[in-house]
Amino acid sequence: MAYRTIEVKPCSPVIGAEIRGVDLTQPVSDEQFAEVHDAFLQHLVIFFRDQKGPMTPEQQVAFGQRFGELHIHPAAPHLEGYPPVFVIHAHKDSKLANGEQWHSDVSCDAEPPLGTILQIQLLPPSGGDTLFSNMYAAYDDLSPRMKAYLDGLCAVHESEHFYRGRYADRGVNDAGKKYPSAVHPVIRTHPETGKKSLFVNRTFTTRIESLPEDESRAVLQFLYQHAETPWYQTRFSWRLNDVAMWDNRCTQHMAIWDYWPNERKGNRVTVKGDRPV
Repeated sequence: MAYRTIEVKPCSPVIGAEIRGVDLTQPVSDEQFAEVHDAFLQHLVIFFRDQKGPMTPEQQVAFGQRFGELHIHPAAPHLEGYPPVFVIHAHKDSKLANGEQWHSDVSCDAEPPLGTILQIQLLPPSGGDTLFSNMYAAYDDLSPRMKAYLDGLCAVHESEHFYRGRYADRGVNDAGKKYPSAVHPVIRTHPETGKKSLFVNRTFTTRIESLPEDESRAVLQFLYQHAETPWYQTRFSWRLNDVAMWDNRCTQHMAIWDYWPNERKGNRVTVKGDRPV
């Protein structure tokens, strides 16, 4: 697409692009949205620089709904009055920070999210970058023999081990709550681009069905390391009120908690996806 209303600057040859010319505190026209959507599919993660200020929850929800129905997180507390808005917050008293290891958001759901939109509204003096990795490229670089081996295999994605008690320090009592698990193909086909990508991640994927336990463990460790190679990555250094949107169907990401005891805070909304095929 030849862009008329936005400027698109790739961050690397393999993943990510900065988008300028879009003010997300204002309604986005149909023409501009079509260009943003195209850039999103082309670059997998897009970064909106030079925002006029923080989006209101209503503005962020409205922008997310342009892509589809919004997802409600199965574990994390939401912004009061706004169930789709997940507050990302780490400070000196936090016991953990969100996204500290490689993952695709909530891949344990039967229909994992399409994409996530995050605006950071409070930054530490330095640090707090986010890494993103291209799972199309990770799949493409597998050998033909490995692609044939993985074809048709499915993996279990679980969340009990990850979510249980995770948000207790933010007032969440999850006693009696059942956390989601699902089975997804190891190699999935993107519903919009038709491209194949690797769809296992270190946070939620626990085993590959139909393989012996030791073989499953060895294959998953290989795939995790392969997916996390720097060749497939870009690293985003946030500025105040920057917005990032990433495609959970073909990327993984990791947030770096290197800024303790300083504080980092932002709001995110996530768009519902469909069952991986």
